[in-house]
Formats: sequence, C-alpha cells, structure tokens
Amino acid sequence: MASDYSFDAVSDVDLNLVSEVVAVALKEILNRFDLKTANASIELNAKEKKLIVRAADEFKVEQVYDVLLTRLAKRGLPIKNLSKGKVEAALGQTARVDVAIASGIPTDKAKKMQQAIKDAKLKVNAQIQDGQLRVSSKSKDELQATMNLLKQGSFELDLQFKNFR
Repeated sequence: MASDYSFDAVSDVDLNLVSEVVAVALKEILNRFDLKTANASIELNAKEKKLIVRAADEFKVEQVYDVLLTRLAKRGLPIKNLSKGKVEAALGQTARVDVAIASGIPTDKAKKMQQAIKDAKLKVNAQIQDGQLRVSSKSKDELQATMNLLKQGSFELDLQFKNFR
C-alpha cells in the first residue's frame, strides 16, 4: 500500500471541443434571421488560445458572443476560463472582440489556493507545478476534504482533478 496519496488540480479547456462548438455556433448564426446580415464570424486561434468574434457592429458582436457562450455551456465547457476583451472597431466598418482562453492555473491563483488549504488546517502538502497544483497526503479523507474546499472556493477557474494516486 502506498504511503502517500495525491491528485493534481488543473484547469484545462479541450480545444478540440471548442472548435466543434465554434462550428455549431456559426451554423446557428447563419440560420438566425437577425444575424444573417451581420457578416459574423468566429475564429479559433489554437496556438494563442483565443477566439476572435467579428460582426457588423458592437451590438451584433455581443449577440454572436452570447450564442457562443450558450453553445459552450451546453457542451459542458468551462465559461469561467474565458476572459472577454473590449469590443473594438475593426477594418471595413466592423467590430471585433478577442476572447482569451485560460488554460492552466496562474501562479497567483495557485498561491491563493495553497493559502486557502493552509488556512483550513488540512494535513496535506500542496505544491505548485507549472500550471497545476499537486496535493498529497497520507490520508484519502484529507484529500477529499481538500477537493471539496477547492470546489467551493471562488478562484475564478473551473477546476478538474486528475492523476489520482
């Protein structure tokens, strides 16, 4: 029997699912009467992990963004990991907005999570490792209490738990 048990708290977004959602949202936008003349588009830049939403004006950009959020929520993708930028005017009398997709846990939020674990006085060891938080303990019950603490916390990220050992 292992002396230490552990898990990793991560915050990932599956970009393949996001690209499928973008395709479905574009089909819906093309079929909607109020958005047919909006000249709307949604692009996924997987390398930079961001979405670019374009439309004829600021109001229609917001409508296209709402359609995208609805589709993401229906597929169960974390909306907390999206950070919408400011709507700006683009070339050709159009408007656009950049939406960043957060992947991984930023160091400042990982430190907040680590501090919350320490404040709860759980007998666990939490280590920050490039984009994730590894939590280990001798007791499985302590790990489950830590998971509940992290789920209930307001860290503005959608957390998943992986690598149970």
